[in-house]
Amino acid sequence: MSVLRAALVGAACVFYVARALASPVEGEAPVTAPLRNAMQRVWEASPEVQAARADVEAANARLRAASQPVYNPSLSLEAENADVDRRTAGLSLPLDLSGKRRARTSQAEAEQRSREASYELLRRDIASRWLKAWSSAALAARQRELGEHRVSLMRRFDALAAERLAVGDISSPERDLAGLALGEAQIQQASLAGNEAMARAALEAIAGDAVTPPPLPAGLPPASASIVPAALDEQPELVKLRADEAGAQAGIAVARAARLPDPTVSLTGGRVNTGARTDQVIGVSVSMPLPVLNSGRAEIDAAIAEAGAAAATLRARQLVTRASLRETQSRYDALLAAGNAFRAGRAAAFEDRAALLEKLWRAGEISTSDYLVQLKQNLDTALSALALESQAWQAWLDYLAAAGRLTDWLDGRTQEASP
Repeated sequence: MSVLRAALVGAACVFYVARALASPVEGEAPVTAPLRNAMQRVWEASPEVQAARADVEAANARLRAASQPVYNPSLSLEAENADVDRRTAGLSLPLDLSGKRRARTSQAEAEQRSREASYELLRRDIASRWLKAWSSAALAARQRELGEHRVSLMRRFDALAAERLAVGDISSPERDLAGLALGEAQIQQASLAGNEAMARAALEAIAGDAVTPPPLPAGLPPASASIVPAALDEQPELVKLRADEAGAQAGIAVARAARLPDPTVSLTGGRVNTGARTDQVIGVSVSMPLPVLNSGRAEIDAAIAEAGAAAATLRARQLVTRASLRETQSRYDALLAAGNAFRAGRAAAFEDRAALLEKLWRAGEISTSDYLVQLKQNLDTALSALALESQAWQAWLDYLAAAGRLTDWLDGRTQEASP
């Protein structure tokens, strides 16, 4: 066997990339119209999104209710037949002098903003989950296809080994190696098929099977530097928590307004008959509740504590958001650099290398074990490349979510950085 030729063949096989990976180096992955349409159908079909939309509508209704006057007028009618016949009608109305309506409206507005932010946050999370499941399923299908190619090659090699054994070109142990390689490829193919089934199940668990996922865009996603992260105050989580804090602060005003009693003004008018005399009567009265038994101080203390908890939660989430953005960007940059380096260093097409290996094996230039080792290295490297590409896509989606640009990316509004 020519040692030099075997070494050169092994070096050429290290950077194997299957035809499934044949796409431009540094290729960007723009959002296609089918993907955007599929994502819209996912949102429409998601029960979670529907429930969040209903919460927003309920919050809008509560805001309209809170903006209405707090009190309604009361109408009273009195009639008395005795020594004095009395017929009177009264109208009373509590006056909102403590600002209850204003405080409740502020609280309802904050709740409405919180529900809107929750809705957008849920849409982002649903999109992130579905897109990650979509990319996993697409790449799992490509791994399964590559595995089928491996089984086909091993089956052909097994048949050739049987022919060569029959004419005495190889020994019986070498023939057994071919059979073992075929069995191992079939076992690994079953695992790849199972992984694809799991990935598809995870995809269908989010929005069912009504949405047909589009093919994965060719190439790797763009560099993280091309995307300008959203301002910290615009992050969906922080928008919601800031609205929750505003609602908690408004809750203090509501509790304080509820502690203050409002006067009730009553106006009464009617007629009094005393014998042959008839008198017209009119009266005005003012009543005021006395906050003696329940001063409402405990409710104010509870509202203050809730506002403090909301503010602390907001500060904690700000720290987590900053750290998450740095972590996801660093992870994505590392995976993208590895993926691009791998693509830039790929060798010739797999069929050419496989044909060369088979030719060298037939000619006796390499042994059966060397042939299997180099072919297996090619296939394992290709599967590793697909796994790396999958990790890069997952990291890209995580980075978009952490940067607050996932829904913008889906809508074509990525706020790309200026060159």
